[in-house]
Amino acid sequence: MSKVLFAAAEAHPFIKTGGLGDVMGALPQELKKIGVDARVVIPKHKNIKPNFKEKLYFIKWFTVKVGWRNEYCGVFSYNHEGVEYYFIDNEKYFNRDGLYGYYDDGERYAFFDRAVLEFLREIDWYPDIIHCNDWQTGMVPVLQKLEYKYQHNYSQIKTVFSIHNLLFQGTFDKEILPELFGYDYEPYDNGSLELFGGVSFLKGGINYADRISTVSYTYANEIQTPMYGEKLDGLLRSKNNILSGIVNGIDYDIYNSETDKNIFRNYNIDSIDNKKINKLELQKRLGLPVREDSAVIGIVSRLTNQKGFDLIVNIGDRLLQHNIQLVVLGTGDRGYEEHFKGLQYRYPDKVSANITFNDELAHKIYAGADMFLMPSLFEPCGLGQLIALRYGTIPIVRETGGLKDTVNPFNKYTGEGNGFSFRNYNANEMFTIIESAIGYFHNKSIWNGLIRNALLSDNSWQKSAQDYKNLYEALI
Repeated sequence: MSKVLFAAAEAHPFIKTGGLGDVMGALPQELKKIGVDARVVIPKHKNIKPNFKEKLYFIKWFTVKVGWRNEYCGVFSYNHEGVEYYFIDNEKYFNRDGLYGYYDDGERYAFFDRAVLEFLREIDWYPDIIHCNDWQTGMVPVLQKLEYKYQHNYSQIKTVFSIHNLLFQGTFDKEILPELFGYDYEPYDNGSLELFGGVSFLKGGINYADRISTVSYTYANEIQTPMYGEKLDGLLRSKNNILSGIVNGIDYDIYNSETDKNIFRNYNIDSIDNKKINKLELQKRLGLPVREDSAVIGIVSRLTNQKGFDLIVNIGDRLLQHNIQLVVLGTGDRGYEEHFKGLQYRYPDKVSANITFNDELAHKIYAGADMFLMPSLFEPCGLGQLIALRYGTIPIVRETGGLKDTVNPFNKYTGEGNGFSFRNYNANEMFTIIESAIGYFHNKSIWNGLIRNALLSDNSWQKSAQDYKNLYEALI
């Protein structure tokens, strides 16, 4: 049985800020089912859910070198759904309200990355592979290659580095090499860590890991181009032979139209008419006119440029001339928040702007909307479109990253496809595709066929887990 340790900054159900947390909750469980001893290590953040935090089991404490300092490190554990989760404790670094965005993030995650390697010796368990995720764990492969592989029990450990979003690169002053890692400037001078005059944890992960993965096939190709490569496209092209894309799945127990307690009426492929009840009840709940003939377009998202909101703003008024209702849930850039509030003020019968985070309402929108709009500028994988498909809500997406890999455009001649897509980042092109979708919405037999195709889409973690298992076995 291969042994894999996932290292990350967050993991569901303990604490999460986004998709990375979901992956750390679901993928290890799925790997466990197919014979991988998968475990997870994250920092013991202040805001871990209280019902878990009070049940964490203290294993031991020791000290971790951070440059010239010796810092306290406690190790706690908790077994969730058969998967062992470890928590690295240090109140100076992790007793804070947020997970990221602090002036000393370089020091916090330098401590964590060395602690990930050190605690293996302390608990006497050595994995075959350490699977690192995003910049916060990017220095683990560096430490392993430059230092730990020469130590007893570490020589056989391989590293995999997963890029969930290349935009965040964890770049800090080059002084961190001697100050936090006890190294000279050689890894900076030879270019393996240097990025824009600083030291990048992300670049370290890319250069020193044995394999690199990212969260969709298309994103793996896109990040090798200047448009999506965030100035690292040349490096990633040079690593092409060890770079692969594996599409994320979603938790089919949490997102399940047959059993979801958050939605108004459960349904499946044999009871599609019950989906309409969710729509009518959603309209009621949000104070919109209860109209079956209005196409409800749902958006559940962070309100940022990356998610394509400048395109939506561009066509908002034109779109609302159609017989539609626009339901928005999310928070983000102030300008977008105010824009949707303004739309709701001007079109009270057509727009519901919910500028908040509400998981229960999100489920109701996924189940009750007819369409789900996600026109991202870039999208490494995307979860919204996967969840929408799971509820038979038809995605309208831009062909980028995971959106391209998981949404197959509807073909009116064959009836195949589970959504609608457009290629260029262009508001008029998006508007044309939405108009086309609205046209098909009024043809009941075509639309029910689309709903069926969506419900039959397989975006479970099962296939992804097998792909990861194959990647691990090729390394060992």
